[in-house]
Amino acid sequence: VQLQASGGGLVQAGGSLRLSCAASGRTFSTYAMGWFRQAPGKERELVAAISWSGGTTYYTDSVEGRFTISRDNAKNTVYLEMNSLKPEDTGVYYCAARPVATWAETVESEYEYWGQGTLVTVSS
Repeated sequence: VQLQASGGGLVQAGGSLRLSCAASGRTFSTYAMGWFRQAPGKERELVAAISWSGGTTYYTDSVEGRFTISRDNAKNTVYLEMNSLKPEDTGVYYCAARPVATWAETVESEYEYWGQGTLVTVSS
C-alpha cells in the first residue's frame, strides 16, 4: 500500500485547510486510517482516526470540534478537514493505514503504512 498525502500549506490562525490522503491498492476499505502530526521538536502524535467503514472516529482532545476525519472508500481517499486552525496545529501531517481493522485505531505502532507527510503552517 502506498499513501500520498496532500493539501498542506500556510494559513492564518482561524483559517481552514483540507488534507487528503490517496491510497493505492484494492483493500483500502479494510484499513483503519489515521492522521498524525509532528510539531517541531515534539514527538509525533495521533490527531484523528477512522474505522474502515467510517462509522467510528477518534480525535485527540486538542482538535475535537475543529477537525473532521472522513473517508471515501470508492476513491481510496481519507480526508482531514481542519477548521479554526491555531498556531499550535503547525506541523508535518502524516496519514497512515492499519490493515484489517474495523475500529478507529489509536495505537501508533499498529499502523503499518505511512505517507510522506504534508506540512501545515499556521501563522498567528
